[in-house]
Amino acid sequence: MPETPATDSAPDAETPSYEAAREELIDVVRRLETGGTTLEESLALWERGELLATICQRWLDGARQRLDRAIDPESDSEA
Repeated sequence: MPETPATDSAPDAETPSYEAAREELIDVVRRLETGGTTLEESLALWERGELLATICQRWLDGARQRLDRAIDPESDSEA
């Protein structure tokens, strides 16, 4: 079964892997910290960073859920 982020709806083909999203997020933060961008560019970078952070968090939440199910398989039946 392929790993996907935990979301309310299935991820589309555009959803990057955790590693890809994390690497891009690092780049976005680096660019924001360095400066030299216009206000509009900075806002676009910030918005992209927020989206990437959300994607990373969903991947991590999904991984946590999988670990919890592996540790206690009966927890699914209680939900």
